[in-house]
Amino acid sequence: MKVEQSGAQVLGGRIRRVALASAVAQALGEIIALGQTVVVARLLSPAEVGIFAAGTVLTAFLAEFSEGGLRSALVNREDDVEEAAETVFWATLISGLVLSLCALAAAPLIALIFDSSTAGLIAATSAGGLLLYSAANVPEAFLQREFSVQRRLIVGPAIAIAFAAVTITLAALGAGPWSLVAGTYASYLTLLVTVWLLCGWRPRRAQPSIQMWRTLARYGFPLITASIASKARQLAEALVVGRAVDTVALGQYRYGLRIARVPANALIEVVAYALFPAFSRIAGDGARLGAAYIRALSAVTICAAPVSGLMFAIGEPLVVIVLGEPWRGAGILVTAMAGLGLGKGFASVSEEAIKGSGRTSLINRFTAVEIVLGLGLLVMVIPFGLVGVGLAVSITALVVGIQCVVGAHGVLGTRAKDVMRATILPVTAAVLAAAGVALLERDVLNADDRPLPVALALLALEGLAFLVVYLGVLAIISPAALKQLYGALRRGNTPAPRARHRADGRPAGSAGPPLSGTEAAKGCSANRAQHRVRVTNDRGADTD
Repeated sequence: MKVEQSGAQVLGGRIRRVALASAVAQALGEIIALGQTVVVARLLSPAEVGIFAAGTVLTAFLAEFSEGGLRSALVNREDDVEEAAETVFWATLISGLVLSLCALAAAPLIALIFDSSTAGLIAATSAGGLLLYSAANVPEAFLQREFSVQRRLIVGPAIAIAFAAVTITLAALGAGPWSLVAGTYASYLTLLVTVWLLCGWRPRRAQPSIQMWRTLARYGFPLITASIASKARQLAEALVVGRAVDTVALGQYRYGLRIARVPANALIEVVAYALFPAFSRIAGDGARLGAAYIRALSAVTICAAPVSGLMFAIGEPLVVIVLGEPWRGAGILVTAMAGLGLGKGFASVSEEAIKGSGRTSLINRFTAVEIVLGLGLLVMVIPFGLVGVGLAVSITALVVGIQCVVGAHGVLGTRAKDVMRATILPVTAAVLAAAGVALLERDVLNADDRPLPVALALLALEGLAFLVVYLGVLAIISPAALKQLYGALRRGNTPAPRARHRADGRPAGSAGPPLSGTEAAKGCSANRAQHRVRVTNDRGADTD
């Protein structure tokens, strides 16, 4: 029992550390990205951003194919890790090369679809990024396996800085959309260099095998299918906006989606990176996994609901004040996409629990709903322009997110009232706060019509008012939620107990034979063997 408690404490400490590091890194990265977005929006027109979006629409879609779900399968793998890593490395590298050549060959088609030779040239030039991206999959997987704090604190901010520095410099020199192309390559190269420097794994330590690839592919296929479906929907949105409207609207869509995805990206970065390996390790204990999922779902909802509500209330004036009046269309889109963050929050934590349990085939159901509903709504809302596209994105994200929660509830056997308590009460508080602040902005303050200093002060005031109302309502209808949030913050500031290890690398008191020399050597840091061992009652076998 003591060993189990020690293992839970150590694992919980690792999760808190990597979640805190992810939050810090994500905040820093978003601050840099926001600054870059503001500056580039002043240097480039919506049409120039739209041309870049048109030229890279295919490479953004194909990037998901290069990974093929194999990276997640490697993170989840418990045995034959070296062989699995070697197989994933070569499989993803070859697929990256093939996809780069396909993207290059398809560049004339991009030019034809968007009636722009510049878009075609950008598509051809951007094709090589797929190969660079594919080469980072294995080190990324190893760093995630061991809850690498360095990965969160170094790589993400470094990528943001590289992209911002190159893009802003070239945009100021008059490079137009090509500044974004160069910035994208700078971010790929920064990712590649930093993850390989942080990870001690190198290829040629084992032999890849077709059998291993098949095993990993069975696990990863539903995951890559879901990613491709999401990208396909975004591709369809971009094509509809670019063809049915124009490249100016596509530029508005690009920046509106970029801003609307900030909370969703933050949740995925903070939640998925830490929770997936953690859920995988405790999947053998159903009660422990279910309780951990409910706590994670509650925490995500408490954070995501107010962000979505605030985006609905002041999204348009915020974008206009920060980026300028020419980008009002992006602000309207941000307001319409307010539900994206909450829906992605539901989906992220629920899918990580399902993946950790090994039931990845269930994700195919979510994928089917996302494709059918997302594309169906997109066709219906074409006459409504950007607002219609934004509403389609929000509705699809919320429906799929709720479906994921229901699916995780069925897999983990959690109580329905616990799931409802974790989600409905924070959402109710956020809706009430959003309604009040939206009325305040529309009927009284009108922040986007004021001089910049006054406008920023009014936005800050509206944000404060939202927070007061949200926390006040939450304190009344769900005081336990506030206690949980406060407790999580306190635990995040408390150092986790350090685990004692035997000479063979396993936790003190744990059962099992000593680790082999290969197992004890693998990983990406001096103490990687300690990171990969399993305490008593953790997951004992793979499931497909």
